[in-house]
Amino acid sequence: MKILSAEQLKEADEITIKTEGISSTRLMERAASLVFNEIHTRLEGADINIKIFCGIGNNGGDGLVVARLLHKYGYKVEVYVVNYSDKRSDDFLVNYDRYKKESHIWPELIKRKEDFPEISPGDFVVDAIFGIGLNRPAEGWLADLLEHINQSGAFCLAVDMPSGLFPDKVPAKDAAVIKANYTLTFQTPKIVFFLPQTMKFSGEVQVLDIGLDRSYLKEVKAMAQLIGKREARQLYKARNKNSHKGDYGHSLVIGGSYGKIGSMVLSAKSTLRAGAGLCSVFVPKCGYEILQTSFPEAMVITDEDDNELTNIETDLEPDVICFGMGAGKSSKTVLAFKGLLEKTKNPMLIDADGLNMLSGNNELLELLPKNTVLTPHPKELERLIGKWEDDFEKIDKIESFTKKYKVIMVLKGAHSFVFSGKHTYINNSGNPGMATAGSGDVLSGIIAGLMSQKYEPLVAAILGVYIHGLSGDICAEEMGYEALLSGDISDNLGKAFLALVKEEKKV
Repeated sequence: MKILSAEQLKEADEITIKTEGISSTRLMERAASLVFNEIHTRLEGADINIKIFCGIGNNGGDGLVVARLLHKYGYKVEVYVVNYSDKRSDDFLVNYDRYKKESHIWPELIKRKEDFPEISPGDFVVDAIFGIGLNRPAEGWLADLLEHINQSGAFCLAVDMPSGLFPDKVPAKDAAVIKANYTLTFQTPKIVFFLPQTMKFSGEVQVLDIGLDRSYLKEVKAMAQLIGKREARQLYKARNKNSHKGDYGHSLVIGGSYGKIGSMVLSAKSTLRAGAGLCSVFVPKCGYEILQTSFPEAMVITDEDDNELTNIETDLEPDVICFGMGAGKSSKTVLAFKGLLEKTKNPMLIDADGLNMLSGNNELLELLPKNTVLTPHPKELERLIGKWEDDFEKIDKIESFTKKYKVIMVLKGAHSFVFSGKHTYINNSGNPGMATAGSGDVLSGIIAGLMSQKYEPLVAAILGVYIHGLSGDICAEEMGYEALLSGDISDNLGKAFLALVKEEKKV
């Protein structure tokens, strides 16, 4: 699913109005009716106080349509117009008059703090104050109103976007922003719903298809792509019946040091769980018995050193090398890594201490094979690209980095991002239970396992991140968040692949 900017969505509205020959008021009615339908479906006529806060622009117009339809179906509705300016949009005025005419009720006007209504924890609040049109932070009594709603304890539904949240920048730390429980957003999700600094404001998000022009949506270049089950399934390659292990590639997993061999077990197992035909592991001598015992499917090769990597030499010609987990970053290991980079031509997967070696020795970045996949968590990323002011600057710096070194980057997080230098992809699977030791090692193994099967590195990264999250979701359903271990994610990859290709039942 494409993620578009506020400017692109405005252009889509204008093109839809022109091509369909409808008014903007009619398009507003169509969009807001879908919001009403979702509310009505869930509340089912419940005897609950619904308080709708409408701005004086088009988001407020949406709120007035919702209010009118809720009133028509017998709900107890109170409408408040947040009078932050003397200007009103035309569509707001049309729907303001319609609401008064059909309900025979005048909305209450809020223009100072003394006008704030009481909001009880059991109320249902609809936030239709700003939407995506906000270009400056709320101040004065308007900021106080947003905080009044937040502190009420009432359930809050945001229409299109929580008020106070910008579509294209991060609000200041002390800015007033609605913290919605649920957001019904129009046509496409907004990128701020997925950024670490801003995702807390939108709550659970549902996208409503309001029927904007299909040709425009198909052709427009997206800010990013949201990867869900449908998109991930399109990347998956089914296996031929007449095949053997050699058809699915050979992964070489390199890393480990004394006391850190467990990460190698997790990564290596995950390469085979993701479908690699063969897996070899290169570790210090201290890891030999551990791997032979815990992972008999792997072929184990050892360094000449007992405790760390010092000389990575093998006769193998693997399809992909997965490097860095638990490797440490001693001077000997850095030299061994440099030697490996100098003789490796195929794209690699580099994680953990491999990333730390790159950030501490910038000359190694020039040796990276084209389309190598880097998988940092936020602190590893900071060491690679430097500090950033906010998440939008972080994205800009990552895009510059991936273009400069011709690499693919997976930024791990609640919504992992995949950057290719040209395009950005946002993962929509996974859960908080996956914030556990070793989860990243499993992800590295999955992506390497897909790369060994001749998936293009970018495709392997996108699909691997989704499958990793999907396996975590399956685990969480069975054992909850707290008890989930990274090994569980690896062990349930088979169920994840089955769930990916399983067709949904049509009701």
